[in-house]
Amino acid sequence: MFRPETSPTTTKPASKTRTTSVLEDGLPLPKLFVFDLDYTLWPLWVDCHVSGPLKPLGSDGLLVRDRSGSDFGLFPDVAGLLVQIRDAGCTIAAASKTPTPDRAREMLRFLKVGGKPMKDWFDVLEIYPNDKRVHFKKIREKTGLEYEEMVFFDDESVNRNVETLGVTMRLVRDGVTVDEVEKGVKEWRKRNGRMKE
Repeated sequence: MFRPETSPTTTKPASKTRTTSVLEDGLPLPKLFVFDLDYTLWPLWVDCHVSGPLKPLGSDGLLVRDRSGSDFGLFPDVAGLLVQIRDAGCTIAAASKTPTPDRAREMLRFLKVGGKPMKDWFDVLEIYPNDKRVHFKKIREKTGLEYEEMVFFDDESVNRNVETLGVTMRLVRDGVTVDEVEKGVKEWRKRNGRMKE
């Protein structure tokens, strides 16, 4: 699947992201938010577009630079969403089948959200080439949370296979946004009978 390279300058500080209403509406929330990485949290395939080693740019940590001098960051709403999800008391995990897990972890180590490394916002990191159902089994083991308590955001429809486990998946085509998270939480509520009566 061809994906155009997106400008890294779309990254914005967490404080600039609008509030996600479903995280504050008083209705039930998934206990665990799981995110794919490539074309979900950042606008690239880390194995194709990024050549290591990486180095952080600037004191805000919103961008990293690779060996070729290219700069990379997150989709615009990602930093703010991670902060809002954590503030809502939810657990956060990453599930990526990238063939270059070390490079993905390097991105997570150097990019910053709210002044700390992005990796620190995740309770669980399952980053290695495998079926996403394998990732979710490991996530369940590590968190003790049931699949029905999980909502998953990914850009590849083939990964809908996690729904056979009980996970709710939201397919995102242009990265995670506030709107996509709101739709994903609403889908999770509907699927699990947690809608407002």
